[in-house]
Amino acid sequence: MTAIIHNALLTEALTAHGGVERWRTYNGLSSTIVPGGRLWGLKGIDMPPIPRVATTELRRQWMSVTPFGDPDWTMTWQPEKVVIETGAGDVIAERESPREAFAGHAYDTLWDPLHLAYFNGYAMWTYHALPFLLAEPGYEVVDVPSVTHDGETLRGLGARFPDGIHTHTQQQTFYFGADGLLRRHDYEVDVWARTSAAHFLSDYIEVDGFHLPTKRRVHPRASDGTIQYEFDTVSVDMSEYVLR
Repeated sequence: MTAIIHNALLTEALTAHGGVERWRTYNGLSSTIVPGGRLWGLKGIDMPPIPRVATTELRRQWMSVTPFGDPDWTMTWQPEKVVIETGAGDVIAERESPREAFAGHAYDTLWDPLHLAYFNGYAMWTYHALPFLLAEPGYEVVDVPSVTHDGETLRGLGARFPDGIHTHTQQQTFYFGADGLLRRHDYEVDVWARTSAAHFLSDYIEVDGFHLPTKRRVHPRASDGTIQYEFDTVSVDMSEYVLR
């Protein structure tokens, strides 16, 4: 079925990234990720910068990370449940309705491994699926004012995610370069006391005809829109993408 997109910027972006119709022929995506940044320490999480494999499904919200904690452990995320288990399938920990476990959390509330698993799960699922996700039924997109970053004008697109999609927050904003590629992604992190973030993507590579970023850097965004570039909230280096 041919996608009907009613927004010119989104149409341009989808084409620049490799084409939504081709994207829909794949069921999943994996990448090797190396995380960094100050969020993990703020939440009491030991996050050594070692390679991990993140695997997502594209037709439903499902994601896994290996290793997770112990070298033999894997985390599997779905909106209704997160599980940490050994390579042999023995369950180390699990939590149903995991988003509810963030209720009442403040900026400095510590996380346990299952909090981390939920956050990692929905975040990486979202990142793997963008921007093609915005062409799916139920996503509402509108043009928003452009911004300037490093001397480049980035064109803006506001998006409202459908009810029931687990992600940072329902309303998010995306900014695209002159080449149509996604350069910046703004949102509030509901599970982290609605902390505002500006998320920058760069160093794109081509994989099977798709353009995918290899560097992600997230910084705090103040209420007046200014960005604290000196504070690296989260960094993710990504490589070895595989579409399946």
